[in-house]
Amino acid sequence: MLAVQLKQDVHCTVGELARHHGVSTRTIARDLSLMREQGMQIDADRGRGGGVRLDRNWGVGRLNLAYAEAVDLLISIAVAERMNSPMFLASLGSVRRQLVASFSPEKRQKVNRLKSRILIGVTASTFVQAGATAPPKRVVQTLHQAFVDQEILEIRYKREDGDTSARQIEPHYLLLKYPIWYVVALDHLRQGPRIFRCDRMVSGKLTGAHFRLLPKQAFEPSLADDDLSL
Repeated sequence: MLAVQLKQDVHCTVGELARHHGVSTRTIARDLSLMREQGMQIDADRGRGGGVRLDRNWGVGRLNLAYAEAVDLLISIAVAERMNSPMFLASLGSVRRQLVASFSPEKRQKVNRLKSRILIGVTASTFVQAGATAPPKRVVQTLHQAFVDQEILEIRYKREDGDTSARQIEPHYLLLKYPIWYVVALDHLRQGPRIFRCDRMVSGKLTGAHFRLLPKQAFEPSLADDDLSL
């Protein structure tokens, strides 16, 4: 609360802050000292009428991301860069480098492995886009976890003709044919490679069983098929 007040107000004296929060000036002075130790840019104007304030620009670029959030952001940046869009990408390289620098070498290797499992294809046809819907959020979250943790996933999948079937799949790779996401998987029912549209997944459930990642070459026959609308 103190940081919010200092950022919003032009200036506040230590006495005013103490009265507002119902504490002693010594307590406010101690809190300000702790905030400075945490890296907050607190300016103080000495003399009569002076006060303390938090630099209004403090916090820009200081996102406190959890590891999973940082990984998602880094992968999203990689996808945007690989799509070669000319708009709003000038600073992505710098953002990516700063994120990568914040990771330990072990986590950096993990992120690079995840990035290598995301494939970018050509833009989906207008026919395919016309039939696309947003997949349920709970399904996306479950698929995300299964993909990252290399965990076998139970899904109910609705085909283009409306038939629904229960499947157990290994989500080895994700394929983006903008704006459609596909899962490049090993299908236990078909006992072979299969590609599933994410928006056709009606439900998803983690099994707790894990799989060993297969090379992309194992899925090349399926990826070579231009008809990914099923």
